[in-house]
Amino acid sequence: MQGDKRLIVALDAPDMDRVACLVETIGDAVSYYKVGMELYYSEGSKVISYLRGLDKEIFLDLKLHDIPNTVARGLSSLTTLGASMLNVHASGGLRMMEAARRSVAEKAAELGIARPKLIAVTILTSIDETEWVNLRHDKNIAEYVVHLAQLAQCAGIDGVVASPQEAAAIRAACGDNFIIVTPGVRPQGAAVNDQSRIATPAGALKNGAHHLVVGRPITAATDPRSAALAILREMREKG
Repeated sequence: MQGDKRLIVALDAPDMDRVACLVETIGDAVSYYKVGMELYYSEGSKVISYLRGLDKEIFLDLKLHDIPNTVARGLSSLTTLGASMLNVHASGGLRMMEAARRSVAEKAAELGIARPKLIAVTILTSIDETEWVNLRHDKNIAEYVVHLAQLAQCAGIDGVVASPQEAAAIRAACGDNFIIVTPGVRPQGAAVNDQSRIATPAGALKNGAHHLVVGRPITAATDPRSAALAILREMREKG
């Protein structure tokens, strides 16, 4: 069985032992994994090599945000690892995103490999209206997310990370081919944890998401494989 690539499981684990246990338990139910800061900073590129050795696709979620030259050089190095998708923060600006896009394309061409998708983080799904007011933005969250998505598209970025609640507006503004990756996905009855702008798997897909990132509802479950299969069933409820 080939896992549905619309589901990306977040490996928010501290070490390779935990990663191997989770991935082996989940088995062929999942074919796409997210490697974030905690895991990459503790284990480095060996976790990428491990997942690639199992023919898994990888979203390397390091959210680069710095001056254009620094981000470009960082992404050039990361492109060599063979992840399927990399990301930056859209709030780094148009020039930073353009430099990021060029760097990834040039390094992939130099290596003769498929170019990884490059997406931009809009507003973190942990940000709620109270926190947004504290940041003193003059637009509401949804308007600003769409603005950042359009800025990313203008820079030639493949898509964005955004909450399920903004997915429909992004789809309307940026079209069907613009990738939308949604964290903050919680199956029916699951704990919200530290997420604020959330939706169910079926709801996120109906709103226009291409990929759903799910972590603790699967990785902290008593039976992670069964939890993943249950979410896949919820995803099939779309339409």
